Amino acid sequence: MKAENMEYDVFNYINGKREGNSGDSEFDVYNPAFGKKIATVYDTEKENVDKAVDQAYSAFLKWSKIPITDRIKFLFRLENLMRENADELARMVTIEHGKTFKESQGEVMRAIENVEAACSSTYNIMGRNSKNIAGGIDEELFRVPMGVFAAIAPFNFPIMVAFWFIPYAVGLGNTIIVKPSEKTPLTLQKTIDLLNQAGFPPGVINIVNGSVNTVNAILNNRKISGVSFVGSTGAAKYIVSTAAANHKRAQAGASAKNYELVMPDADLDKVVPHLISSFYGNAGERCLAGSVLVTLPENHKKLVDKFKMEAEKLKLGYGLDDNVTLGPLIRSEHRDRVLKYIDSGENEGANLILDGRKFSPGKYSSGYFLGPSIFDNANSDMKLVREEIFGPVASVIEAKNIDDAIEIINKSQYGNASTIFTKSGEYAEKYIEGVQAGNIGVNIGVAAPIAFYPFAGYKDSFFGDLHAQGGPDHVMFYTDSKVVIKRW
Repeated sequence: MKAENMEYDVFNYINGKREGNSGDSEFDVYNPAFGKKIATVYDTEKENVDKAVDQAYSAFLKWSKIPITDRIKFLFRLENLMRENADELARMVTIEHGKTFKESQGEVMRAIENVEAACSSTYNIMGRNSKNIAGGIDEELFRVPMGVFAAIAPFNFPIMVAFWFIPYAVGLGNTIIVKPSEKTPLTLQKTIDLLNQAGFPPGVINIVNGSVNTVNAILNNRKISGVSFVGSTGAAKYIVSTAAANHKRAQAGASAKNYELVMPDADLDKVVPHLISSFYGNAGERCLAGSVLVTLPENHKKLVDKFKMEAEKLKLGYGLDDNVTLGPLIRSEHRDRVLKYIDSGENEGANLILDGRKFSPGKYSSGYFLGPSIFDNANSDMKLVREEIFGPVASVIEAKNIDDAIEIINKSQYGNASTIFTKSGEYAEKYIEGVQAGNIGVNIGVAAPIAFYPFAGYKDSFFGDLHAQGGPDHVMFYTDSKVVIKRW
C-alpha cells in the first residue's frame, strides 16, 4: 500500500509494552504533502501518565544499579539497530512531517550521533577527590542518577530532538518518559521495536502521547526529576516556570530569529547554496533556519539577485519523490499563519521580490505547500523581522558596515544562531565576539553543533541553565553531585 493511503495506529509504550492511547482530547495526524489524515492521537489521561511514571521509577531503582559500562552496551545495540533501519525511520519522518527524504536521512543520522555521544558518559561522569583536605580527612565528589526524567519533543524534528535527551538520560542511570508532538508521533512509534530488540529493561524508556493535558500531567507529577523541552518561547516559559514550581530541573529550547551576514569578500557561488539550504531547508520549520539575510552596500544587489535566482529553482512536492527540494508546511493553519506574515511584510513596506504564494506543487494541490518568499528593504522594526515565522520566508536588511550589522542582529530578542560568510579572519573574530547568539557559524549556513557539543542559545531562545545534547551540560543535568567527607 502506498504511504499516502496508509493509516497508522498510535500506542503508548509503557513498561516495555504497547498500550492503547485513548483520552478525552483527540488530534489528527496528517501526511502534509497530501493533506490526508493518517492517524489519530489522544491525550494520555493523568492517571495513565502517573502509572507510567510509577513504573519508570520502579525501573530506575534497578537500572541505576547496573554498572555504567553495562548500561552503555544497550546504547551500542540501539545505535546499530537505528543504523540498520535508518532509511525506514527517515521515510516515516517524511510521511508525517513532509521534509524531503534527504533532509529526513540527515535528521535520523543526527539522532544516531547522539546515541553514540551518550556512550561517552563513562568518561564524562568521573568525579574528583582530595586527599587529606583537612587533618586526617579525605573528601570526594561523584555524580549520581536522579530518577525519572521527561522529554517533550517538537513536531519539526520527530526523532532527532527526542534523541537529544533519551540516550543521555538513560546512559547516566535514569529512566525517561517521552512525549512526542501530537502532530508527528509516528517516527517514535517506529523506535519501539528497536528499543525492545536492544534489550532495554521494561520501564527504562517510555512513550506517552498527547498534547497540553499530557504535558501538564508530566509537569505536575512529583516523581519526575527534570523536564526537557523544545518548542515556542511562550510554551518554554510556561514549562520552565511550572517545572520549577514543582521542584524539577528544566531545560527548554525556544523560538529563534537567525541572522546571516554576507561580507563583500565572500564567494557568492559558494555562499548562496548554503543560504538556500539554511533559509528553505525543512520548509523553514527549524529553530536554526536562516531568517534574516544581512548585506552591505557593496554586495547587496548582486547577492540578492543571485539568492532570488537560486530560490526560484526550488521544486515543491512530496518529499519521497525524486528531485523535490522543498516540502510542505506541517498544517494548513500553520501555512495560514505564515501567509499572514507575508501580508504583514507587504503592509509594512518591505519589497516582496519573490512571492511564495505563486509557486505550484503540481499534483499535490491538497498539500500544505508554500514556495520560497524573499522580502528586500526590510528593517528591524517590522513584525516580519521581529517575530519567528517558522516558514520559507527570507527578509533582507542592508547594513552600513560590519559594526552596524552586529548592532542590527543584537536588537533581536532571540539568540539561537547566527552566521557570517567571509574570507577575513578579522571579520569572523569580530562577529564571533560581538554577536549575541549561542551557536555561531563562520561560512556555515546552519550552525548546528555536533552531538558531543551542547546546543546553545541566548536570550528568549533558551530557558534554563544547562543545554541539550552532549558535553558536560548533560552530565550536570541528568545527575546530581554527592560529596563525601571521610575520616578514618
